[in-house]
Amino acid sequence: MSLTGAMNSAVSAMKAQSTALSIISNNLANISTTGYKASSTSFSSLLTSGSTSSASGGVTATKSQNILASGTLVSSSIATNLAVDGDGFFAVTTGDGNIYYTRNGAFTIDDDTGYLTNNGYLLMGWPTDADGNVVGGTTQSNLEIIDTNNLSGYAAATTKASLTGVLPADAEVGDSYTSELELYDSLGTAYTMGVTWTKTGENTWEMSFSSLTSGNGTVEAAPTDTIEITFNADGTLASPSTATLAISGLSDGSAAMSIALGFGTAGASDGLSQYALDSSNTTVDIACTGNGCAYGTLSGVTIDEDGTVYANYSNGMSLSLYKIPLATFANANGLIEMSNSVYALAGTSSGGATYHFAGSGGAGSFQSYRLEESTTDTNTEFSNMIAAQQAYSAASQVISTAKDMFDALLAAVR
Repeated sequence: MSLTGAMNSAVSAMKAQSTALSIISNNLANISTTGYKASSTSFSSLLTSGSTSSASGGVTATKSQNILASGTLVSSSIATNLAVDGDGFFAVTTGDGNIYYTRNGAFTIDDDTGYLTNNGYLLMGWPTDADGNVVGGTTQSNLEIIDTNNLSGYAAATTKASLTGVLPADAEVGDSYTSELELYDSLGTAYTMGVTWTKTGENTWEMSFSSLTSGNGTVEAAPTDTIEITFNADGTLASPSTATLAISGLSDGSAAMSIALGFGTAGASDGLSQYALDSSNTTVDIACTGNGCAYGTLSGVTIDEDGTVYANYSNGMSLSLYKIPLATFANANGLIEMSNSVYALAGTSSGGATYHFAGSGGAGSFQSYRLEESTTDTNTEFSNMIAAQQAYSAASQVISTAKDMFDALLAAVR
């Protein structure tokens, strides 16, 4: 190897160590960056010509990143901050039609749009029904930007009600007793409806209904339905176990109501039953447990460990809106690094994304109120910095020595 070759090798070494120092500097700069994956420097020997022992050599440096490395999970005070415990990436978009991937789960709700956003990247998920079942399929094409304003208010009509209580077996035919049902229509209006229990024969009662009264005093017409209920000689329910009550024409313009009334199990006393009571009372204690709720406004958003996004309302209801998937890759380290700890597909290098429910297909789970720290380790970086500095100084000494030898050569020629 000639003096020129020696200087070329030394220059390549200085260039490689400069690259290493740049990578170390970037790692240290991002020591507090959520989801950041520290990079390392890979050095490779380089022959500039031929392959003989006298060929001029050198070194080249390339950046490598272990994207699959997991950082420590730390607490956050924000419910929509998420960390992935295990493998997988969030799917995000800027709204440009492209999907990107990240482990940075510092998502917050944009007050104007309702989107879950992080430095301009919008979290994506599969839409669900109120019970948390994905609607439309678990494919990439079914992913949507998560919009928490999609259902900013919620009310539900009563569709079922279970009745429990005791009717007086010692009542006379023609005796009547009253109780009440609490109901909601599809607009969230609450009503109290009177129920009249009239004994029509031995072990036989007729259930009829009076007008509905809303909280503001509006009185609606009574349903015309009547229901016959019979009991066995031992006081247990004979029939029916269920019946349907129809209510329509409410003045607030709500949808017609169809309420499944449950009276208990035939042959049992787990619902309505008939036993001897003080029949001098004019009311009976019949409890009604039904669904439905008054109108409530969005009060917050929570995310379960399986990735289900729930909207919480001021009326105490919680509804599932979306399911967040986790994306995995055949070669995650082949992804293209972008700003904000975001990655893009790299074709055959990374392979396409495969989407999973959290906790399935090798994917991890979600941790709300958590964030993933940077994988930068200061001890490792300072050690690498010292090594780079020493290697750089050594290479500079080679150049200095080669210069002296060149000077000696020129002096001999003179």
